[in-house]
Amino acid sequence: MPIHDLLQASWLPSAEAKPVTGGAKVLDHPRVYGTVALTAAFAAGILVTLGFKDCYPELENRYQRRRNRNLSRSNGDFGVVVPTANRVHRESLIFGPVRLEDHEEVTSNINSSFDWVEGIEGCIGNTPLVHIRSLSEATGCIILAKAELLNGAGGSPKDRVALNMIQDAEERGLLVPGRGDTIYEGTVGSTGISLATLARAKGYKCHICMPNDMAIEKSQLLHHLGATVERVNPAPITSPDHFVNLARRRAREHEAAHGDGSVGFFADQFESTANYTAHVKTTGPEIYRQTGGQLDAFVAGAGTGGTIAGVAKYLKEEKNLWDTRVVLADPQGSGLYNKIRHGVMYSSTEREGTRRRQQVDTIVEGIGINRITENFESGRVLIDDAVRVTDEQACRMARWLVEHDGIFCGSSTAVNCVAAVVTAMKLPKGSRVVTLLCDSGNRHLSKFWKQIGDMGLENDTQAQAEDLFAELGLEELKR
Repeated sequence: MPIHDLLQASWLPSAEAKPVTGGAKVLDHPRVYGTVALTAAFAAGILVTLGFKDCYPELENRYQRRRNRNLSRSNGDFGVVVPTANRVHRESLIFGPVRLEDHEEVTSNINSSFDWVEGIEGCIGNTPLVHIRSLSEATGCIILAKAELLNGAGGSPKDRVALNMIQDAEERGLLVPGRGDTIYEGTVGSTGISLATLARAKGYKCHICMPNDMAIEKSQLLHHLGATVERVNPAPITSPDHFVNLARRRAREHEAAHGDGSVGFFADQFESTANYTAHVKTTGPEIYRQTGGQLDAFVAGAGTGGTIAGVAKYLKEEKNLWDTRVVLADPQGSGLYNKIRHGVMYSSTEREGTRRRQQVDTIVEGIGINRITENFESGRVLIDDAVRVTDEQACRMARWLVEHDGIFCGSSTAVNCVAAVVTAMKLPKGSRVVTLLCDSGNRHLSKFWKQIGDMGLENDTQAQAEDLFAELGLEELKR
């Protein structure tokens, strides 16, 4: 057949296709072959895809299990990024049940593809940010509080500090699990409770020195946590019998006293940089994430100074939130308020740091101090202002929070919340202020909450107070 006839036949419409030569059909034409091949390839692609989807979940699970095992071998900081999954089951047309997984990254201490955390240290961090409605309504601002009392080891922000100090000591070879090592610390309570809890969990002993005018339930709790507790008379920091100096001395005496190859480690929360860096690594980033970086002020008290310094350094130096005001909440009797507001701890007639003072003259425990620690100094220039809070204001705030928000807090939390209110009233309406719920009232029953009862604040008349500013004696701040 001439070539021009073949070409002419190949361009005929399908409806008019005719046999070309003996038995040859239109299906023999190159154009039709291409269509059939394309259809077959498409169908094959669908089948291969369905088969791969059946295999993929198991491949993904094996990869994640191997990855998590590797992560769990590292010390980490306070958490690792691991996947969680919502699993949906459906039937595959070819291979039976198919398991599809929607993976989402979250920060957690999860140690495997299952939803658990590794040890009690896995319960530290990622605490919620709570909107305190009554304070927000009274001030016209949004007052939020990081619920550090929900940390799972010792129930305070000191959990973060204790864990970081222990991990830092382990990395430097100063602590070795199972060797019989003892952690020594001088504390008014919270850091000691966190250390005692984590020490037992990680294979250490714990020895706590604390003033004997602290709430008795703190030392009782330490005892039940297996720690050795020495309650000592309050003394100035210049005295060798000050509770911090005593703990340091006990650590130095450990090897001679035991002779079993174990060592004594002095945690030194006031001066150890592992204190404030714990908050640079965890508390600050959490606050930034939970607020979307939208906060106008951060308010916190200072004992060691690690929390306020660490959070301030993260927000300002790492995230460049230089317009965010960092405000110190300071109880009566503490010298830090004067240091921030006036540049000196004491009056002009006294040479700074030389006065031999007893414990800060306040009912508040955990914050307030009359010396500059290494931790506080690390972030002091980043603190913009300070608010002094009286014991009476702290007591009234604690009762207010119970009645209006159901928050049962300790003394340092009450001081934080008073200072947050004062700070909010200096900012435009709608501003966002973040502070800390750093302790529960459960550890303050015999002292702080007893004082609240003695003041008559728990009777029905006082409990019904509805004017926050009148209650706190801050009427001049009302807008």
